[in-house]
Amino acid sequence: MPKATKARHYRLRSTISLISSIIVGLILLTAGSGKIFGFGEMPAQTMKFLTDVLPDAWLTPWVTYFLGEIFLRYIIPWSELILGLLLLVRIWPRFCAVITLPLIASFMANNIYYIMQGKALEKCGCWGIWAIILGDPTHLQSFYIDIGLFVLALIAVFVDPARLFALPSWLAKPKKLAVQGKK
Repeated sequence: MPKATKARHYRLRSTISLISSIIVGLILLTAGSGKIFGFGEMPAQTMKFLTDVLPDAWLTPWVTYFLGEIFLRYIIPWSELILGLLLLVRIWPRFCAVITLPLIASFMANNIYYIMQGKALEKCGCWGIWAIILGDPTHLQSFYIDIGLFVLALIAVFVDPARLFALPSWLAKPKKLAVQGKK
């Protein structure tokens, strides 16, 4: 393959990956910040989903407290926010996209559960305080958004031509310049 064609393919793959990473990053950043600014706001339906899905033997008082008061209120929103930021600034975009896949799959499972319960048209509370501005999608709408996010994350994983732990050029260049200056 000629050098010019390889360069075009590389730029095309980089552009496609960049666009998918930006979309996933913006949505995760919005959802995470909306829950964080809502001071640990998490829909009660998510806790109900976990208590219905997990075996009763696992639901000790400590596990229930951890899930409801720490994991769902703080760890999930902060994970969304941090992954969204890392995808937007392109720090380890492939790795971050890989990490978002199980997160998005869990959101899909939550929405599928409520759709199967006949609550497809109830509001999901996905955006936290941003629901005032953006509107609050139903479980069915949120499920479709999750499918799109999952596909975009897969695109970022498999189309990005960079290595799994690649740094963006703006962050990697100072390192290269420092090495060149020592020669």
